[in-house]
Amino acid sequence: MVNPEISDEIGPSARMELANRLFFRLYQCANMLHKTGSRAVEEEGLTTQQWAVLGALSRPEAADGMSVGDLARYLMVSRQNLSGLISRMERDGHLSMAPDGRDRRSRLVRMSESGREVWLHLAQPKIRAYYEQALTGFSTNDLTHTLHYLLKLLDNMRELDAGSGDGERE
Repeated sequence: MVNPEISDEIGPSARMELANRLFFRLYQCANMLHKTGSRAVEEEGLTTQQWAVLGALSRPEAADGMSVGDLARYLMVSRQNLSGLISRMERDGHLSMAPDGRDRRSRLVRMSESGREVWLHLAQPKIRAYYEQALTGFSTNDLTHTLHYLLKLLDNMRELDAGSGDGERE
């Protein structure tokens, strides 16, 4: 059934064809982000997943660290997938784990000094260059609109996830 709020002049089959093309292009973009993004930071021994973890931990609100569960929710990945990634990053010296002072059962993930050095001085210049190349031809207006629509789509997908009963709960 077509949502009356967003229906327009096109019929349901044309709308479904557009939706199929949109989601397939998102799938392709995600795959290319992983491939080309990892290539951009491979000299630092990082992958796009590690780049995302370091980026999440570099935010001011994560300065004191994040629980594994909070980090998994922020990145929208399972705790199981994240725990292996965290172990590898800890082994490589990018992260450290420490008990949470507020809850001794919980552990906080923090960016190590070595990880901060890699993130700030080695990876960031390459990530900026990657963004510039990937966004060639995009105006500021294009970026703003794209971000707006992706956030709208993400909100709808979060609602789907919450309604499925399969979302990871703590």
